[in-house]
Amino acid sequence: MSLLARLAPHLPYVRRYARALTGNQTSGDHYVRVTLEALAAGDLSLHEQLSPRVALYHVFHAIWGTSGAQLEDRAGAEEIGNQPAERLMRIAPRSRQAFLLTALEGFTPTEAAQILDVAYPEVERLIAQAQSDIDAELATDVLIIEDEPVIAADIEALVRELGHNVTDIAATRTEALEAFKRQSPGLVLADIQLADGSSGIDAVKDILEQMNVPVIFITAFPERLLTGERPEPTFLITKPFQPETVKAAIGQALFFHPGRQKAAA
Repeated sequence: MSLLARLAPHLPYVRRYARALTGNQTSGDHYVRVTLEALAAGDLSLHEQLSPRVALYHVFHAIWGTSGAQLEDRAGAEEIGNQPAERLMRIAPRSRQAFLLTALEGFTPTEAAQILDVAYPEVERLIAQAQSDIDAELATDVLIIEDEPVIAADIEALVRELGHNVTDIAATRTEALEAFKRQSPGLVLADIQLADGSSGIDAVKDILEQMNVPVIFITAFPERLLTGERPEPTFLITKPFQPETVKAAIGQALFFHPGRQKAAA
């Protein structure tokens, strides 16, 4: 089996991880591209004792670590500020990497330790530190765009448990825009397919035309929005979701959003 065939099923997910780690699609996809180029050129190789998925993330982190998080291209750099390397080193420490690997990507702590080349107890410490940092984030108002009542209720309960305030729950594009006009949220959680056949993506576009707000999409088919071939969401939650996955995505979206950076400065 060729290298590409072995890695193809895992590429959408390493893109998701890279985007969450860097805070935007351009930089995240650039890291993945450099990782694949290094593998193709033979500069790095997959660890034979690891599964293909774990081995791919391990190589990605080898690139990330040796570059000092400075591989962003010009467009990516402009997207997150004038000093992207300095900012990335500050907001993406190894504790956040360990948390994302386990909470967002679903790796076990043992697998995360293999990816990061650290001992198991260190991964546990890093995850606990990341959770503490995320819990310390300021609460915000959240608009939920979700047409399935049970899922919407689960998301609402989780969001409130994390200390945030749910301003409204919308089931259609029209309801979402009306809810936004009633009270501007600090975060939007949006499903892709809505009750009346409308799209959560279109609803978010309506909102973003009026206000720059962080958005997390919720979908059962993340691979459709992680191709690397067009402008795509930075933050995705896969259905069915785990509470820690939602927590990780919310923390990352709020942490990386430009407006939040200004407020924290």
